[in-house]
Amino acid sequence: MTNRGKVAAGGVAVGLLLWWLTSFWIAVLVIVGVPVAAYLTLDPGQRRRLKRVTRKELGR
Repeated sequence: MTNRGKVAAGGVAVGLLLWWLTSFWIAVLVIVGVPVAAYLTLDPGQRRRLKRVTRKELGR
């Protein structure tokens, strides 16, 4: 399994656990909010590099 697959599987597991322990909306807020907060902490150069890499992978 690739690293990306492991992260996706872990995210799904955490999401299901949060959904079970809390309300649905709190789980959705955490699942969406953590990646958004991580993206916003990047400086502009890192954001450009991330967008460029993502576009290259989509073009394959």
